[in-house]
Amino acid sequence: MSRTRRFGVRILPRPHTLAGRLFVWQLVVLVAVVSLGIALTIVDERREADSDAEHTVTEVAATLALSDGTADAVRAPDPSAVLQPETERIRAATGVDFVVVMAPDRTRYTHTDPSLIGGAFTGSIDRALAGETFTETFTGSLGPSVRAVAPVFSGDDVVALVSVGVTRERIGDRVAGALPQIFAVAAAGLVLAAGASLALSRRLRRQTLGLEPDELRRLYEHRDAILHSIGEGLIVIPAGAGPDELLDLVNDEARQLLALPDGTVRIADLPESLVAASGGDELHVAGDRVLVVDRRPVLWEGRTIGTVLTARDRTELRNALGELDSVRSFAETLRSHAHESANRMHTMVTMVELGRYDEAAAFGTADLRLSQGLVDTITAAVHDPAVAALLLGKTGEAAERGVELTVTDDTRLDGTAPLGTHEAITVLGNLVDNAIDSAADQPGEGWVEIAIARTDGGLRITVSDSGPGLDDAALERASARGYTTKATGPAGRGLGLALVRRIVERHHGTMAARREPESSITVVLPDVVLPYGGAS
Repeated sequence: MSRTRRFGVRILPRPHTLAGRLFVWQLVVLVAVVSLGIALTIVDERREADSDAEHTVTEVAATLALSDGTADAVRAPDPSAVLQPETERIRAATGVDFVVVMAPDRTRYTHTDPSLIGGAFTGSIDRALAGETFTETFTGSLGPSVRAVAPVFSGDDVVALVSVGVTRERIGDRVAGALPQIFAVAAAGLVLAAGASLALSRRLRRQTLGLEPDELRRLYEHRDAILHSIGEGLIVIPAGAGPDELLDLVNDEARQLLALPDGTVRIADLPESLVAASGGDELHVAGDRVLVVDRRPVLWEGRTIGTVLTARDRTELRNALGELDSVRSFAETLRSHAHESANRMHTMVTMVELGRYDEAAAFGTADLRLSQGLVDTITAAVHDPAVAALLLGKTGEAAERGVELTVTDDTRLDGTAPLGTHEAITVLGNLVDNAIDSAADQPGEGWVEIAIARTDGGLRITVSDSGPGLDDAALERASARGYTTKATGPAGRGLGLALVRRIVERHHGTMAARREPESSITVVLPDVVLPYGGAS
């Protein structure tokens, strides 16, 4: 069985992982800190014991020296007989090791060892003879001790000296008695700190997946290189984050596609439609780009820890699809006209076979005059061939859906400036498509009317229809990606007005909607390019 496992459960983190190395270093630091703390505590305890001993011996010596009985006893015929019992009682009561009363010439009157009575006191007494009470550490007859020496006065004369002391051995015993408590507290602190360190290391190991530092470094380098080199925009939004919180990740492609600033990026810096994306591939408009955005939750151990957005640029593809849609619409119109022409041809042939030549000629030329009149009206009003073809195609498409599409008599379009041809087709095509859809969904005969003219304000395009129309609030919502009043439709539906709004804003124009006296959307594009912010 591995030494790091017990009953199938890992006890300690592996030392070669980042968490294991951190745990080992924490243990080393903890042991060093605890050892230093124990040493400092012992030193402090010894210093405190010395201070207490000095205070005790000084108080006992001073009290005994100031007692009148002491001065009277030293003048008695036998001072030892009077003082020895009293000093032994005081020694036992106060816990000191010796109480010595001596004559000024060092002759002992009392001592803990009675055999030493009458001998000379060893130690300093000069300061006491001068009338001062002092303490010192001295090695005497009982070994090293902390002692205090105090003078005994009789009037102004020093008639005796009192020395009270505690041996260093007793002080050491006191410190030794406190060591078990000191070590117990230190051991408890070490165990608690080691437990906290172990818990922290396990948490770190879970978060780093048990990888070594070199593996983490390589993983980060590869991840960073891959994320910033892929051709798709990548954004990671933290779970439950508010608009002012920072994004977890924004790669270079995402910054370019969404025109995001350098450095940190807040959620509020993202387009609102991207934050509200529901998932799957969706078309979004960001500035002058059309993006396919996919939104997926990021799961870890069964819980959502964030959301990842991927964005792919489909602007050129969208433009190509728009042109293809216009061509398809025109082709469908031609097919419809071919079908109608075949029906009319069969009718004319039958009328000729029946001998009704005049009626056949009148039938054929009347329809020809009607079709040619529509073509002449549009081509005379609109000189751009692509826009004219678009209007002719939309006219046939509208007719197939039971909607009458007309162009006002005052419509004039010599050129698409300030729009390019592709932009003009995008603006006009989307406005007309929305109008046809709106008119076709209403009961009765629907109609759509197009008015294009140049005014003092620039190029003015108005598309009116018999539908319910939009108010200002609805138009604002319609300018965001994904808005639609249509129940169902292909992918990308609800993108038309958003594309129109982006083109209008790029040329500093205006777009307005109204419902009275008829529903319409009007786009005005100035001929002169204004400074940014000069028009709304």
